[in-house]
Amino acid sequence: MIVLCFLLCLCLDLICSSPHFYDHTLCDSGVNYPGTRYTCNSSRISCQTFVVYRANDKFATILSISNLFRRDPSVVLSINSVSSSNQVLETGREVLVPVVCSCTGKYFQINVNYTVSEKMTLPAVSCETFEGLVKYVTLIEENPDIKGVLVGLVLRVPLKCACPESDDDDAGVKFLVTYPFIKGDDTTKLSKKFNVSVEEIWQENHLEASPTVYPYTTVLVPLKEKPVINLSIPDSDPPIPQFLPTVPVERTTKSSQINNLYSVGAVLVFCLILATLVACGLYIRNLKKFKNSNFHSSNHRISSLNSCSTPTRSSANSCLSPDLLIGIKYSLCTFTMEQIRTATKNLSESTKIIDSVYRGSSENGEVMIKEMRFEGTKQVIDLHSKINHVNIVKLHGVCFGEHDFTWSYLVFEYPLNGSLRDCLETSSAAFNWQRRTHVAFDIATGLHYLHYSVIPAYTHLNINSKCIFLTSNWRAKITVFGNAKESRSSTYSKSWIAPEYLTNGLLSEKVDIFAFGVVLFELISGKDAMDGNVFKESISFLGRGWIEGGCFDQLRGLVDPCLKDDYSLAEALCLAILARSCVEDDPMHRPSMDDILKILARMV
Repeated sequence: MIVLCFLLCLCLDLICSSPHFYDHTLCDSGVNYPGTRYTCNSSRISCQTFVVYRANDKFATILSISNLFRRDPSVVLSINSVSSSNQVLETGREVLVPVVCSCTGKYFQINVNYTVSEKMTLPAVSCETFEGLVKYVTLIEENPDIKGVLVGLVLRVPLKCACPESDDDDAGVKFLVTYPFIKGDDTTKLSKKFNVSVEEIWQENHLEASPTVYPYTTVLVPLKEKPVINLSIPDSDPPIPQFLPTVPVERTTKSSQINNLYSVGAVLVFCLILATLVACGLYIRNLKKFKNSNFHSSNHRISSLNSCSTPTRSSANSCLSPDLLIGIKYSLCTFTMEQIRTATKNLSESTKIIDSVYRGSSENGEVMIKEMRFEGTKQVIDLHSKINHVNIVKLHGVCFGEHDFTWSYLVFEYPLNGSLRDCLETSSAAFNWQRRTHVAFDIATGLHYLHYSVIPAYTHLNINSKCIFLTSNWRAKITVFGNAKESRSSTYSKSWIAPEYLTNGLLSEKVDIFAFGVVLFELISGKDAMDGNVFKESISFLGRGWIEGGCFDQLRGLVDPCLKDDYSLAEALCLAILARSCVEDDPMHRPSMDDILKILARMV
């Protein structure tokens, strides 16, 4: 995950616009994110700037705050309208601290050494002592040898800061003030404190309009002159909680009787809940026995395809456990072989979508019919009895054949825009960049559901652009036909696949991650990834030496030409780097679907 986030940060920092991003993750998080540190974005190696610090119990005077930041107290005193450096400030009072921001290696930072004088942890140093001006993960990176007790140790603390592109333009931004949020803060209040438009703050930090911000995270406030804080703006709640005074209440005989009634009522409610749970458990056990003994039976017979009535849903008073919903959900339609032949024109090649998968039509709409061996049918039905997700194609019914029981047919819904591969090949202008990023998010959401919400976790092993279908409103659905080995023909699963699965047959969710990366490349380029060697050559610029120059020109060459220039170069680069990390040869270096979903969620 750290490698993935590093790559993502790297791609975002290369964008020609402001590289400063808002990091919404917790101050004590051990994960890097765009905005965890501010990248050096110009030829400037240092600048004079400011950070905001709030007075607290440990650092309550200008003198103590100045010593914490290793600054001259008289300089700090002169810009904060405080009479004396020893004056005890009100808790939460904001103090401007002038600092020198330097480009050290790749990042801008304020270099401070801090001696730990009491027993505390690194997250406490990050979030309490320095109030979120440095993130915990950054302290770990700067102090890799620090372990165990911190008392007496000197920590290297790189505080967050940034320099404007240039200070030559009188009308341009002169200072980027680092401001840490606390509970109750928002960007509107911040704009009033510094007399700067809220839109400028959003733009500088790549924030959407009216964003949600979190305590102990930072933003950069772009200013054209030296900062002055308007302290008359109502501030947020102070960082140290205050206790409300209590009023003693005389206990009366009447209140005691009421409390006794509450106690008796609580006992009765507990007993009812316990009895309900026992009843639900017995019902679930009997329901499972009924389901296993009636696998070949069906609750409905219909006269034509798609005329199956909707299964009855559970009432509001039922015990809605996942196992119970399995039995309620799964009332499959049973189709005859005659209906299958009618829908598919006698299983003609003209209706074949991919190997052993046909498209059927009827008066009520389109369906997809999967031909497979009988022994695999039970596996697929059992699996679909456990899943119900908007990004997974739904199973409607089954046909067990008439004379030859070796083969059976499963009937699925058919998303009307067809397969992702077909949509990419038609080069339709309707399949624009925004819809492609939504499709990537939908696929990741479906795989995340299979990996994390299905018990036991399900590895698809056959993700490719031919088994992903798009609805009429361009939302993606994954087909789940069982593992690749269950397909009648092996040509369906041949693609650029994970090397450990190809050579050693090793199965894990990382195989799906690899396949997802391949699909991402197809979404970006529009090309078919059947030939892995050709595709690897086309993305070679994303290797170790890709930063040396010309990466944007090569990226433009990778992007699907039918998009023309109607796409975000920054998003394309981020998706390409994310895809590249997914197709690492070593499965341990690939991200999890949880990591991928968190990244894509920021793009849609």
